[in-house]
Amino acid sequence: MIDFADLEARNAPLNAFVDWDRGATGGEGPLGGITFGIKSNIAVKGLPWTGGMGTRRGIIATRDAAVVTQLRAAGGIILGSLNMHEAALGATTDNVFYGRTHNPHRHGYTPGGSSGGSGAAVAAGLCDVALGTDTLGSVRIPAAYCGIWGLKPTLGAVSDDGLVHLGTAFDCIGPLARDLDLLQRVWAVMAPGQTDDRPFTRLLTLADIDQVPIQPAVDAGYQRVLRAIDLPADPFRPDDPLSAIRMAGLIESVNELIGDLGEARHGPLVSDELKFVMTAVGALPPAPDVIARTRATLVAALGDDGVLVMPTAPQSAFPHGARAPVTQADFTSIASVAGLPALALPAGVAADHLPVSVQLVGPAGSETRLIALARRIEATINGYAPPRS
Repeated sequence: MIDFADLEARNAPLNAFVDWDRGATGGEGPLGGITFGIKSNIAVKGLPWTGGMGTRRGIIATRDAAVVTQLRAAGGIILGSLNMHEAALGATTDNVFYGRTHNPHRHGYTPGGSSGGSGAAVAAGLCDVALGTDTLGSVRIPAAYCGIWGLKPTLGAVSDDGLVHLGTAFDCIGPLARDLDLLQRVWAVMAPGQTDDRPFTRLLTLADIDQVPIQPAVDAGYQRVLRAIDLPADPFRPDDPLSAIRMAGLIESVNELIGDLGEARHGPLVSDELKFVMTAVGALPPAPDVIARTRATLVAALGDDGVLVMPTAPQSAFPHGARAPVTQADFTSIASVAGLPALALPAGVAADHLPVSVQLVGPAGSETRLIALARRIEATINGYAPPRS
């Protein structure tokens, strides 16, 4: 039996879960007994399916998303829905309609976003695994700020049936977990048949990584990971600045959201913050050439045996109410725009005990290989640190 009274009490200071399925049960199978939280833009039958938006407050999912069906069939227990940044367009999970989610490592700090409830719930032990969605970094940034593992799959590797999209060209549903064994078990259910764990033989690093200011603790974690991989590094230089790649993906996603919301985007059920972003970004010219160049260049550079290593976010979590760094998704957007898998892994903590993170980006379909490499890295650096009680 699930003790929902205990879960509610532990969730109260975090506001990670926003809805519960009090009739939740599991079954037998490879995920038997494993508890899950589901980001609220992914349909869970009988629960609000809001996408973090006021405009969808009254919508109840009439069926499970395809990936939720997979988890249930494997014995997983779906506890409820998780908070997120409004419309999945942002990385703080400070939601005017559903409340602010706090980082388990420090109250009053962001857990990241847009899958902030997913990161916070897993890091705090409210559920074993959470599903999030990643458009330009929204699984990996919460994984980074909350000190856990987060996998953005290859575009199309996981069904997007039952997902409230932000950017169809980039959106991926991915898992977040506190340990790699569990992440691998869940991935085997989400993408059955993927068993290739050949080692990578080439290491790529960003040639101009200093174009993005990086906190010293993040750089220290990054250097630890590079030493643990112990392969000669070849420089990778995108054809466009990282900020231009991020903006190209953002412009495409915002334009899709504007079209989806229609005239409702001007109404009271859309926050002033989201209205401002849609107005400002929607006025910019699209940059499909940047997206195409980035995809082609990175796919070619990786081949079938290369892995690109870089920080997940340039900084650790910051206080709610502070100005969000514009560079949050500069490192995560590359894999998203290219449609390639990326795994965020904990790489230690800063002097203030907030987690830092590094990500691995591989060729299409290399998720199990990324997990295998992350396992070898973790055995060397012991980068995971639970929240301090």
